[in-house]
Amino acid sequence: MTASTTIATLDGATMPVYRADPGRPPRAAIVVIQEIFGINAGIRRKCDTLAEAGYLAIAPDLFWRIAPGTELDPDIPEQMEAALALMGRFDQDTAIRDIEATIRYARSESNGRVGAVGYCLGGRLAYLTAARTDVDASVGYYAVGIDQLLGESHAIARPLMLHIAGADGFVDAKTQRAMHDGLGSHPRVTLYDYPGEDHGFATEFGRRRSDAAAVTADARTAAFFAEHLDGDEGKGPSHTSIPA
Repeated sequence: MTASTTIATLDGATMPVYRADPGRPPRAAIVVIQEIFGINAGIRRKCDTLAEAGYLAIAPDLFWRIAPGTELDPDIPEQMEAALALMGRFDQDTAIRDIEATIRYARSESNGRVGAVGYCLGGRLAYLTAARTDVDASVGYYAVGIDQLLGESHAIARPLMLHIAGADGFVDAKTQRAMHDGLGSHPRVTLYDYPGEDHGFATEFGRRRSDAAAVTADARTAAFFAEHLDGDEGKGPSHTSIPA
């Protein structure tokens, strides 16, 4: 079952979210963190797929304070430009507080275990969610700007997985090296490299998708959540840095 609804924010407002329920008691809950394109068809499909796997999936509309209801298609140049323009008005610290509100809501609606998965902007926010909230496990796909946030890595206490596109047009080789150098010895972080893959390779729809890499990354994410949300609390692998 899917629905658009609202939840309370930490500052007493209400925020739109897309919610997908599994139709049975959920294994756990997962917060799905959007790209710069809003809660579009691809993000809704990510939620629906997680619900099919038995999770309660909730995607907060993180643009609700500046452009509520945004749905953009990255394959349309004008809409890509509109998405990039929105970033100049976006406040990531406020977004993390809205994600924290979503985590609290998700805990109350499930068995108490909550993960987070994000893409592009959402990958960056998934990293910050791991550092700044009590989320149980986080995954970021082709996260942008992590080299600027490595000073927060000491606060990551629960498992975090990052999927790194080796030919990412928004995350150059220098930035990728900084991610490996800064997170390579962190005991709670797992890095997977996808040589030759570009930004957005795991999108559900459109020209950016690279099917083989997307299937591999999504299988790793599914196993990660099964271990850390369905298994014993605190259980997890040591750090790995592995090519696709």
